[in-house]
Amino acid sequence: MPSSCDPQYAPAGDVSAAMMLVDSRLKAIYDGRTEIDPERRRLDEQFTASLGPTGAQDLLDGVCTIIFMYMKWLRLACEEHDKDVVEYVVPNLVTTMLRMSRSIRPAAVPTMAGLAIAAGTGLSPSLWRQQYGDWTRDEMNALEATAFLLAEVINRITDDEDFATRLVTDALTSADRS
Repeated sequence: MPSSCDPQYAPAGDVSAAMMLVDSRLKAIYDGRTEIDPERRRLDEQFTASLGPTGAQDLLDGVCTIIFMYMKWLRLACEEHDKDVVEYVVPNLVTTMLRMSRSIRPAAVPTMAGLAIAAGTGLSPSLWRQQYGDWTRDEMNALEATAFLLAEVINRITDDEDFATRLVTDALTSADRS
């Protein structure tokens, strides 16, 4: 019997816009910028504010879709090496997020761990999160960081700084052709 959190019931959201935000963070880090440029942050905030309530929800769903895609890829990669994705990925994700205390409140970390675990076990992160009410403001940076950190894990595994971005863009291109 399918779960109410089965991905087939989840909205994909605005994956392109979500990918743009994640890719922008990846590029900044790879270019050696450890701090987020205040101008870039302002532009990102302006962009998300311009989306309105429906667009903002689409962006949230898009980030959750990316998290699902990344965790699915990681699960398959882990299974090839007889590893469990939750055991391999989630502890490092949590530890890294707890170290990011200036931008991520510790109270948001368990929710992000739950999102990653839900995705790693084949559930929709957005539908899993929906069970617990509306998103909070404190979860926004944590959600973005979760997608970014998972992308970084994938890029390190593949030794390719663009692999995680290509993974999503190739899936979008394939979906457009279907």
